[in-house]
Parts: sequence; C-alpha cells; structure tokens
Amino acid sequence: MADAGSHQAAAHVRSGLMDITSQKSAVVTGAGSGIGRSVALALAGAGWSVALAGRRAEALAETAALAGPEAEVLCVPTDVTSPDEVAALFAAAQGAYGTVDLLFNNAGTFGPGGVPVEDLSYEAWRSVVEVNLNGAFLCAQAAFRVMKGQTPQGGRIINNGSISAHAPRPNSVAYTATKHAMTGLTKSLSLDGRPYRIAVGQIDIGNAATEMTQRMQTGIPQANGELAVEPVMDAQDVARTVLHMAELPLEANIQFVTVLATAMPYIGRG
Repeated sequence: MADAGSHQAAAHVRSGLMDITSQKSAVVTGAGSGIGRSVALALAGAGWSVALAGRRAEALAETAALAGPEAEVLCVPTDVTSPDEVAALFAAAQGAYGTVDLLFNNAGTFGPGGVPVEDLSYEAWRSVVEVNLNGAFLCAQAAFRVMKGQTPQGGRIINNGSISAHAPRPNSVAYTATKHAMTGLTKSLSLDGRPYRIAVGQIDIGNAATEMTQRMQTGIPQANGELAVEPVMDAQDVARTVLHMAELPLEANIQFVTVLATAMPYIGRG
C-alpha cells in the first residue's frame, strides 16, 4: 500500500490559492465503480474534497479522471477488511484535508448469487461478512476516532444498506444477513455518536443501474420461483439523495431513506 506522501501526490488540486481545510471533506469507500463512483462524483461536483477508497487503484484513477481537473480528490487504494489499511485511509484523508466531515460507508459485495443455503461454503459466507459488515464497522470506527477528535468536533456517516435490509431475495442469505446487520450498526452508531455531533444515517437502495445489477436486464429469480426482468433507476438518482443527506446541518439527520426503481417488485411483492 502506498504511503501518505504518495496519496497526497495523487490529489487533484483546484486551481488558485485555496485553504483546503475550509472545504467539506468526505471519504467514499467502494469509489471505483457503481454507487460509490456516482456519489463521489456528485460530492466532488458540489465542491467537496473527496478521498476515494477501493481495492483497485486503476478504478479509483478512472473515478478521479471523471471528476475532472478542478476536483479536489485523493486516491487511496484500500481493503476495508484490513484494520491497518482503513487506519491509513483516514490518516491520509485527514492529512490532506484537515478534517473528515463525511464517510459514505459503501463498499460491499453480493457474493455468489443463486447458491442454496445448504451449498454455500463457509469461505463464501465469511468473505461477504468481512466486507459488508466488518469492513463497514472498521470504517465507521475510524471515522468516529477522527470526528471525535477534530475541531470542530463531529461529522456524518451514511451507511449503504439495501432493499435487502428489509426483504431478501431467494438464495441471498449472506448478503441479506449483513444488510440487516447494517441497520443495527446504523442505529447503534447513531446513538453513540450523539454526544460528539456525529450524525449517522442509512440509505437503502433498490435497483440502481450498476455493474452489480446488469443481471436484472436478463431476468432474476423471484420469490415465487419465476424469472423476471426488473426495472432499474439511474445511479445518479441515488447520488443526489446521498448529497442531500450529506449537506444537512449536523443538527438534522435523515435516519433512514429508501430509494428504489418505482416499479421494481418490492412493495406488495410486485
């Protein structure tokens, strides 16, 4: 993993003289693709300084390029399941920007799709839990440490839940269990963050058009055993919602919000 000095060199700095500590700053995990990329671009476009975290350095560089030369972004290759790499991510963000005002806790994996419970390997189960739950905890813990100690004290954490935090798809036990756990994590963090002006909320996302949802276009198993093509929404619709949550004053919080493709089979089971 690159050191903090090389992280700083990777930043794209806005033209002209500017005190970067006066800007709002964010850490976005899973920023190399999908929802994470869309949210990172929305934040950067609104004037936020953004630390882009993800496993693939080349994907982070693509996100940074899409943000444009005027954006203040920092690429920090990070495995969120590693406590040391998560600590280095937040140290790099704080070193570059002075504060961390927002964590979008987004990194996640669906794991092997369509595998019956009895055939799901322990290794597959564990890999989903490591990223979706343990990784989310490690990032939130690191954010708490920074936000409690910085001046002014406080910040915001937005966890990426899922429609699966409410209702499962067939053969998705690992993903569904971790997303239900994310709701508990959000509630507990929200309570524990109150004395320190740390606001914590969760966005539960339906079918957004990303790499993970391409299979929606060819048919996906339904609860009744049938295959059905499901509608999707633009990932930018999710990004705009996260941006709204992020830009609220810390005295206000969107605790939970659900954003989904209007006609997807969820409400009333279709």
